[in-house]
Amino acid sequence: MPQPRLGFIGLGLMGDPMTRRLLDAGFDVTVWNRTVEKCAPLLEAGATLAGSIAELMLSVDVVMLCLANTAVVEDVIFGEGGVATHGRAGQRLIDLSSSDPAATRAFAEKLEEECGMCWVDAPVSGGVAGAEAGSLAIMCGGTEADVEAVRFLLAPLSARVTHMGPVGAGQVTKVCNQMIVGCQAAVIAEMVALAEASGVDAGRLTEALAGGFADSKPFQILTPRMAASEYADPAWHLRTLLKDLDMAMAQSQRAGSATPMSGLAAQLLRAHVNHGHAEHDPATLVEAYRRKEN
Repeated sequence: MPQPRLGFIGLGLMGDPMTRRLLDAGFDVTVWNRTVEKCAPLLEAGATLAGSIAELMLSVDVVMLCLANTAVVEDVIFGEGGVATHGRAGQRLIDLSSSDPAATRAFAEKLEEECGMCWVDAPVSGGVAGAEAGSLAIMCGGTEADVEAVRFLLAPLSARVTHMGPVGAGQVTKVCNQMIVGCQAAVIAEMVALAEASGVDAGRLTEALAGGFADSKPFQILTPRMAASEYADPAWHLRTLLKDLDMAMAQSQRAGSATPMSGLAAQLLRAHVNHGHAEHDPATLVEAYRRKEN
């Protein structure tokens, strides 16, 4: 049985390395991106360029998305000349973006009504390093049949693929993931500043606390960067983490579930974003707590 032909839309920090992993695994991948210049390195790696979404949809069996936010997902799928206009029954869509759960469910219903395509939401966790290494955690929402049908396509990208329930369940799971990450980022900034103000070398915190209850991926990544004031070449951005925490707040209202810690973390991040740090590393949060010299 021939391998399915893949389309990939969204070639940013995560989309580029994921596409490379799929190419290295031997898949035929056609790419499209709103900023066409981002496609060039992938063409050198063996991808095929589509001049439009219409052209991409004609030549693929499965289309994967890795886009910035829910609004961009909606535009790419339902905007003029989008996926829904050119999709057909039998094709599947895998949304690797972090999108709003309620919107995802509505999008999936609309896409099936308009063109018969199936939807799997498959947000990821693990950052750029995980995308490059193929060690992402992928949490899926969709029918059991659809998730099982795409599991082998996700294998080159992931250490683990978990089916969490119907469409939207993957996005709810990613929101839960980001609640933990966002709250950790906020308290790690406080902790580093407190250590420094108390005369402790914050650069030794990761060594001292490694393997203990406080250890975590965000702790390992953010603490050294905060301690060294090393903010260049961020692997993720404050605006992205804030977007995810805002989705958590929206979901908590729908579900009637209290999320006070995540709400506070969102407001702390929003204040920092409003001081010009939207495109900066979350490690810059520590600057909000450091004492300023007169």
